[in-house]
Amino acid sequence: MTIFLCGFMGCGKSTAGKLAAKKLGCAYYDTDELIEKNEGMTIPEIFAQKGEPYFRKIEAETVKSLCGKNAVVSCGGGAMLNDETAAYASKHGIVLFLDVPFEVCYERIKDDPHRPIAASSTKDELLARFNARHEVYTKNSSASLDCTGTPVENAALIALTVKK
Repeated sequence: MTIFLCGFMGCGKSTAGKLAAKKLGCAYYDTDELIEKNEGMTIPEIFAQKGEPYFRKIEAETVKSLCGKNAVVSCGGGAMLNDETAAYASKHGIVLFLDVPFEVCYERIKDDPHRPIAASSTKDELLARFNARHEVYTKNSSASLDCTGTPVENAALIALTVKK
């Protein structure tokens, strides 16, 4: 089964995802890492040279390519905003929303130059984006998980949710 983790930048998808994959005995993939490898560019370079629409297109293709794999997949913060991508992921796996308060996410991403949207946005702009995305994440996921615990606790919660 493919387990797709979605949520805002800095919610812990990659950290908890790696641990959850180990706990579940399956593979782990990070869509952003796969995109960077396949494109031979960093995410900020893709945004700067090819634009966000191009990035979103290859992000959707990457999510679809992982369907059917026995894996935990950490999706980029915007992956499940595309209803078609979210529906495809839900049909071919399970989508879990890692719900973490904005302030926690913000503290993790505010100084990260590797996140082009965070680097080019004010705190208020990120909060507005967070609020707009929260509803979409909830709508496009099978379950919303309170991931305010430690990465180990969050990984255990992901594994428990999947096993149910």
